[in-house]
Amino acid sequence: MRVGIVCPYAWDVPGGVQVHIRDLAEALMEDGHHVSVIAPASDDAELPDYVTSVGRAVPVPFNGSVARMSFGFLSANRVRRWVRDGRFDVLHVHEPFIPSVGLLACWVARGPIVATFHASYGRSRAFSVATPVIMSALEKITARIAVSDAARKTLVEFIGGDAVLIPNGVAVRRYTEGEPLPRPAGGEVIGFLGRMDEPRKGLPVLLEAFTLLAPRRPRLRLLIAGPGDAGEVLERVPSGLHDRIDLLGMVSEADKVRAYHSVDVFCAPNLGGESFGIVLTEAMSAGAAILASDIPAFRKVLDEGQAGALFETGSAESLAREAAALLDDPARRAKLSDEARTAVWKYDWSTVARDVVRVYETVARTGGVEEDDTP
Repeated sequence: MRVGIVCPYAWDVPGGVQVHIRDLAEALMEDGHHVSVIAPASDDAELPDYVTSVGRAVPVPFNGSVARMSFGFLSANRVRRWVRDGRFDVLHVHEPFIPSVGLLACWVARGPIVATFHASYGRSRAFSVATPVIMSALEKITARIAVSDAARKTLVEFIGGDAVLIPNGVAVRRYTEGEPLPRPAGGEVIGFLGRMDEPRKGLPVLLEAFTLLAPRRPRLRLLIAGPGDAGEVLERVPSGLHDRIDLLGMVSEADKVRAYHSVDVFCAPNLGGESFGIVLTEAMSAGAAILASDIPAFRKVLDEGQAGALFETGSAESLAREAAALLDDPARRAKLSDEARTAVWKYDWSTVARDVVRVYETVARTGGVEEDDTP
């Protein structure tokens, strides 16, 4: 099957949707499908052979974050050419709600179009104004996929109808083994991975909890990986604790795996706006003992606390209390690790990609994807 996949966000900027599309494309190719991806990317970005750049992206505040999107006549023309030359059996568009490449693809193509909805957000005035424009594209979608109950709820509330629920995937074996990063003998490490300067990722809550814990646990360290301003992070904790915080910055895929294997507790203190939690499934694959905020998406992935401990969202005191309990209980950490390694297999791409292909096969019977030359 020839599959065209549309990524709305900049390929060369880390993000959950980009990881999802990359792993889906590679899983499909492993199963013998021909896959082409189109996405925004900077001019000097190194792209895999299967990715076509639609041009540079611009940063746009969106859903409590800053997303890098591409929109306009030049982008539309490049998408049109890609659709025309691809001769796809199915076009798979991600996040067609937002003003980026996915929405453009819906406008310029016709035929079997599958859309995946990732985000969870509330109704806003901007979306209400844009709804008629968005609907003109969404009416072309043949089948819908939601990665979570929260994403499905957003879809239903905005445009009605329903979607097949297929969760985000994770390449479990990619994370199962990793050489830990160097650490002091006998030390305790809490880890965080995410954008340091993105409020909804909740790093300030973890930093406050670390400030509460550190005086009582002299061997405790904090390991932080992800893009952002290291200076701003250190400003949030007393200067006496600066040498107990390891800031890795942006890490390679290999070092990310090593980071998951370097912590006693992996913490996901997100405040909301998450419909799934890819970072959790990666940490679960590595067998990390997880402590996460009790937002609905995380509760579901962690089987209501069976595969990872939960704390009260936004509460540094709750985080500190639960983290201390885990650090003091190696047996519980080992049990959570075992539960996580077992629970995560239902999200492995070997399962998830097959479910996506079943959706493709259902809609592909109507014929191939064509350029829409309707005025």
